[in-house]
Amino acid sequence: MKFKDLREFISFLEEKGELSRVKTPVSCELEITEIADRSVKSGGPALLFENVDGYRQPVLINLFASEQRMAWALGVERLDDLTQRIQGLLELMQGPPPGLVNRLRTLGKLVHMGSFQPKTVRNAPCQQVVLSEAEVDLFQFPILKCWPLDGGKYITLPLVITKDPETGVQNYGIYRLQVYDGRTTGMHWQTHKVGASHYRANQGRGDARMEVAVALGGDPATIWTGSAPLPPGLDEMTLAGFIREEGVEMVLAKTVDLLVPAQAEIVLEGHVVLGEERPEGPFGDHTGYYSLQDDYPVFHVTTITRRRDPIYPAAVVGRPPMEDYWMGKVTERIFMPMIKLILPEVVDINMPAEGIFHNLVLVSIKKEYPGHARKVMYGLWGLGLMSLAKTIVVVDHFVDVQNPSEVAWRVANNFNPSLDLVVVEGPLDDLDVASASAKFGGKLGIDGTQKMAQEGFKGEWPPDILMTPEIKSLVDSKWPEYQIKTR
Repeated sequence: MKFKDLREFISFLEEKGELSRVKTPVSCELEITEIADRSVKSGGPALLFENVDGYRQPVLINLFASEQRMAWALGVERLDDLTQRIQGLLELMQGPPPGLVNRLRTLGKLVHMGSFQPKTVRNAPCQQVVLSEAEVDLFQFPILKCWPLDGGKYITLPLVITKDPETGVQNYGIYRLQVYDGRTTGMHWQTHKVGASHYRANQGRGDARMEVAVALGGDPATIWTGSAPLPPGLDEMTLAGFIREEGVEMVLAKTVDLLVPAQAEIVLEGHVVLGEERPEGPFGDHTGYYSLQDDYPVFHVTTITRRRDPIYPAAVVGRPPMEDYWMGKVTERIFMPMIKLILPEVVDINMPAEGIFHNLVLVSIKKEYPGHARKVMYGLWGLGLMSLAKTIVVVDHFVDVQNPSEVAWRVANNFNPSLDLVVVEGPLDDLDVASASAKFGGKLGIDGTQKMAQEGFKGEWPPDILMTPEIKSLVDSKWPEYQIKTR
């Protein structure tokens, strides 16, 4: 299941009954947000608004807003299928099993992996139309004003492309862009993201400008990789190629030295002036609260390239669950094998919608020794963007962390507030609303596992209340005879 571009995925979703074309005139200021919000919270389809007041381009939204659509976007029927592929890749990287045949088979797989690298092309759909200098006007596109108190219109699903000035490796991240006027936007690089790291690196070199490109649209796997928390130096397009099992077509931008996805709908080219900042916000964010105004760099758009008939892709964030929840859930699932590689005692992880990714992480572990839960907490806090997790709850391996009700029951019973709470300080997400100081503050670990004697527990841990298998089987066999009506 491969999709060359956004249009192929739209056609696929339509065939599956997972896309609705809205022909009624709608406004890109607030109205589309309300429609999209109602739709995602009721399990509705992706939406293509074909008649946006004052604009020729249609708006696509809720593209990824369900587990099934997210799986299809990444070329699989079930997300677990992709997780298994990544597990196989990690095993491959650890070396082949003994034996000549196994070594040859591993070599063949490694050669095949080479086909997943990005492919540079000369002609690209995203450059069918080139707008330069006086022709540049961001307001030609139906950019959304999402929420009533937003500081303006925002580009909400951009793939922002920057380059490490030392290594030349590109990075792709989804960072919102507040539109100030027809040629400038804010650049919401949060402190801990790679785009912000590139910005600081360029400042350290004394450069005056930093080239930036922004791609809107493309094949769905490529769009999603902008949200993947890859370590610095790893190219998101290689991950996209692995997911698609085919290299992503890239083309050199017209006026900046950056490669952009050839199948994108729209590409903005320009630069950030290092040291130039401007108030950005407020913005109705994925926390469910407005992120307040703060100073951020300014993106100057000098060239726009696009398809002849572009589709404008957008996303809306707000009180969860929203589309970004499903995008984040994929990250949780496919990065599980990597977490287990470092912390093999981890059985499963759940970042529930209510925790908005960084506020609450539920973890089950195979506990083997005293303090094991704390070891896992500290290990997770040391893993990339998991360092921003504000609360980590650890439970035993037999607890289903995908069932928050079961987790709440186990933790409420198992934890001793005087012994099982871990309070530390460390980096926090830029959007954390409760910290007394920005980007740094307290974190909480909760040990909800069954306790050992070496952990201060006296006595015998009580067993779960469970019926015997014999009685359960007996009742199963006689259930129709009882004639008990259940809902």
